[in-house]
Amino acid sequence: MLTARQEKLIRSLEAKKGRRESGFCLVEGEKNIAEAKKFIEFTFTPEDSDDFSSLVDTVTPQPLAAVARIPIFTKEDIIQRSIIVVLDGVQDPGNVGTILRLCLGFDAALVLIESADPSSPKVVRSSAGAFFNVPWVEVERPGAEAVLSEFKYEIFRLEKTANSKAVIFNAETATSLPKKIMIIAGSEGQGIKLSIKGASLSIPHNAALESLNVASALAIILSGLYK
Repeated sequence: MLTARQEKLIRSLEAKKGRRESGFCLVEGEKNIAEAKKFIEFTFTPEDSDDFSSLVDTVTPQPLAAVARIPIFTKEDIIQRSIIVVLDGVQDPGNVGTILRLCLGFDAALVLIESADPSSPKVVRSSAGAFFNVPWVEVERPGAEAVLSEFKYEIFRLEKTANSKAVIFNAETATSLPKKIMIIAGSEGQGIKLSIKGASLSIPHNAALESLNVASALAIILSGLYK
């Protein structure tokens, strides 16, 4: 059975403050827990608490959950990857979780600026374990451009402007691209707020569609870059 102290900790993980103060997050489902492996502190099931359904985040929970340590990644971890995805103000947790999965699938690292908290239960769940396996860091907006410049990657801005170049990377074009690439993407509503310079790219699509979902757009770009 869970102790009163453990239940109190689990409940505190609903809030960002609780996660940041404790350094822990909630993980739900057997697959996600298996991916978290070394970060798991303890697991619990409905047999461990009469309040199991109120301790977890999903409406119809899987019968296994866990408390895990939030991984800590550094700049050195980020630059081990040849591709860095930067999310500028992407607040939807489902999108951030999906993008973490994309980064895992296409060997990219992730930098988040004023985006959904990656340790939130919905992001962790929708990342399908990628949260624990993809190098990611959060950067405060003040000074963010200086931090990004320090990485010394070729910058591409995923946006539709008058100067955007319509492009889909493929095996042929990818060979002529720089070895280290940074792709900046913003929210569908506000776009990229960062003023850092880079080549503007857009993905050609039917004019009947106003814009692509940010995760879908990044999937197209990353799949073309993958070698």
